[in-house]
Amino acid sequence: MYPVKSYAVSAPEKFLAPFAFDRRALGPGDVLIDIQYCGICHSDIHQVRNEWGNSFYPMVPGHEIAGVVAEVGRAVTKFKPGQRAGVGCMVDSCRACPDCKEGEEQYCGHPVFTYNGYEKDGKALAQGGYSTRIVVNEDFVLRLPEGLPMDALAPLLCAGITTYSPLRHWQAGPGKKVGIIGLGGLGHMAVKIAKAMGAQVSVISRSRGKEADARRLGAEDYYATAEAGTFEKLARHFDLLICTVSSDPDWNQYLGTLKRDGTMVVLGVPSKPQPVHAANLIFGRHCLAGSLIGGIRETQEMLDFCAKHRIVSDIELVPMQKVNEAYERVLKGDVKFRFVIDMASLK
Repeated sequence: MYPVKSYAVSAPEKFLAPFAFDRRALGPGDVLIDIQYCGICHSDIHQVRNEWGNSFYPMVPGHEIAGVVAEVGRAVTKFKPGQRAGVGCMVDSCRACPDCKEGEEQYCGHPVFTYNGYEKDGKALAQGGYSTRIVVNEDFVLRLPEGLPMDALAPLLCAGITTYSPLRHWQAGPGKKVGIIGLGGLGHMAVKIAKAMGAQVSVISRSRGKEADARRLGAEDYYATAEAGTFEKLARHFDLLICTVSSDPDWNQYLGTLKRDGTMVVLGVPSKPQPVHAANLIFGRHCLAGSLIGGIRETQEMLDFCAKHRIVSDIELVPMQKVNEAYERVLKGDVKFRFVIDMASLK
């Protein structure tokens, strides 16, 4: 067993606070990682506060984990002590279903998420990356590229793969007009990745407030929906839309900006069901789709792609002791564009 320092929450109305617990003993196929950095994802806030109605307590959040291998089990072949290593949203799966066999473990009917669930044995609560150490089976550990700052790599384990996967699946690239709805933690990664893929990238936001950032990140065009005539101007304009916001947008308006056979992919989860008029799909042969994260194979591919193109997240580094303050700032949109916790503050 490995003693661990962390921050956890004990109930939806509570703040995150210091919490000590033990990680499981190292199994033959396990890797022990000393965590150096962990990103703060908006889904952490949803789950800490039980906004999705499925939370287990005590909960140690965090699934954007970057660190260094400390020990490996006797059967481990993929990692050695001293290597950079990362952990994303999953730490295991059933490994037997068609999704797992095809490398799409994120769609497994019985995934083992990094936190807010149970370990594969069904007994111990899985606890996440707001902690000093984690033990994970080597098949769900990622190789982090050298030569890039590890703190800025951490958000790629969720925000990076969440945007890379749909961009790759719907073939963003040269000759494609891609619109990114929202410029937050997900949106800014989508802009960088789509640009590196060779697409013509636009950002769609409510106001002009983020235009300078969007263009700095690689967007060629910027559109403000609060301005009159924006949706009329964009009629039949995009091949692909990536919707990164969790607000309650009118999806019908956005579907009208797609070319024939265009696709709108939803990544954010609105607070209430969104009505969609069938005519906005039929007249244009449009597709309204969703996308989760990516499998382990695709996540490694994303990390290698980002290494090649020198892509990392724009971050603000914070000590663990300021995590509750960081949560409030996320809700206010007061971060460019991802908070990352420095685990050295716990040691």
